Amino acid sequence: MGTERAKKATTSRRLGRRKPSSSRISLRTYLGALGPGLVTGASDDDPSGIATYAQTGAKFGFSMLWVALFTFPLMAAVQEICDRTALASGKGLGELIVVRFGRRSKVLISVLLGLLILANALNIAADLVAIGAGMHLLHAGPEVLWALVAGALLIALVVSGSFELTARVLKIFCLALLAYVVVLFSISVPWGSVLIHTIVPHFVFSKGYLALLVGVLGTTISPYLFFWQSMHRIEDMREETAGGEKPMALKLRSRAGAAKKLSTSRFDVFTGMGISNVVMFAIIVATAATIGSHGHHPTIDSPAQAAAALKPIAGRMASYIFAFGFIGAGMLAIPVLAGSGAAGLSGMLDRPTGYSRSPLKAPFFYILCVVGMGGGMTFSLLSVNPITLLVFVAVINGVAAAPFLAVTMLVSSDRRIMGTYVNGRLARILGWGTVALMSIAAVLLLVI
Repeated sequence: MGTERAKKATTSRRLGRRKPSSSRISLRTYLGALGPGLVTGASDDDPSGIATYAQTGAKFGFSMLWVALFTFPLMAAVQEICDRTALASGKGLGELIVVRFGRRSKVLISVLLGLLILANALNIAADLVAIGAGMHLLHAGPEVLWALVAGALLIALVVSGSFELTARVLKIFCLALLAYVVVLFSISVPWGSVLIHTIVPHFVFSKGYLALLVGVLGTTISPYLFFWQSMHRIEDMREETAGGEKPMALKLRSRAGAAKKLSTSRFDVFTGMGISNVVMFAIIVATAATIGSHGHHPTIDSPAQAAAALKPIAGRMASYIFAFGFIGAGMLAIPVLAGSGAAGLSGMLDRPTGYSRSPLKAPFFYILCVVGMGGGMTFSLLSVNPITLLVFVAVINGVAAAPFLAVTMLVSSDRRIMGTYVNGRLARILGWGTVALMSIAAVLLLVI
């Protein structure tokens, strides 16, 4: 340890003699902080989201591109708030709900979390089906076989008890989403029209357009992301040398240390949300410029159908790149889906939680994760239409998003919990504005 510190001190002195290097240290620090926010943003673009964005581009062309720009500040604000609750308190969102509302809230919130776990299991099933379909498109074998193989591999990964390994694998899967940006370079895109539709909202007054708009909102601001962001930040804090295994809250750090942690964490969250919206933007553009531009306007029920539809128009390579993207996205999203609901319920019941703990130290958390993933594997074998599953999931998420976000806003505005890190004016405006928006979306989702 002494040798390591001496090396760092020597490096610091060397860097001190070269002023331009200070910015490099800062950049390296920010890039090294990428993790929880990056994974949250990338997992938001799971196969169900990809199918929604592909359907949007295929049916309505570029007319909904403005949503990618509109949702970015909302997503960034919501996930920054969830992240900050963990940073300020050193506790997960499930634990903080009990602190803020007392034991009386446990029954109602537990019911909502139970519904969220069910929705996540169904979403996992649809994602496994998508992975299997993607492997089949790549001529790798039967869909059902690869769905089961993917589920088994991911269960083995999460029960390994190594958060370092899990986090590294999740970051690798994040790279798969770059496939959708690559697709844009293999097709012809009218960038002038894209720019106009991105900046100026173009509404199509139809039931189909409204349904997809609500669907896009539901897939970008989902309640499982709230709990995952909080849990992953806690895991990240446990990996720090400061505080040992116990996460060190911001109020226990030096002023400079707390400011640095808050700044790098915000960079992580905003970067993750930015990448998520870039991927959404790329999928809509790609499908609008190819499938949608030919006037067929097909119904895209799955990302596999979108990949297949691209083949005769944009070529086999574009189709394969699209397939690779949603395979990686599914592999990334499944551990997030399983862990989010498990973390919320475990935290509320005051049980140990997190992938950084071994199954022996957090048995209840891992049981919930395995049940969720195993349930998803079982559902994937029932030959149920994945779109039926995703519609049901969208309804649950749409109904649960507003109350969970309202609870999160009340937690993050409580000075007893947050100290000096309570929500500022901008966070309150964006946070409560998103609550109102998701409430309206939930009503529309049930009415449409």
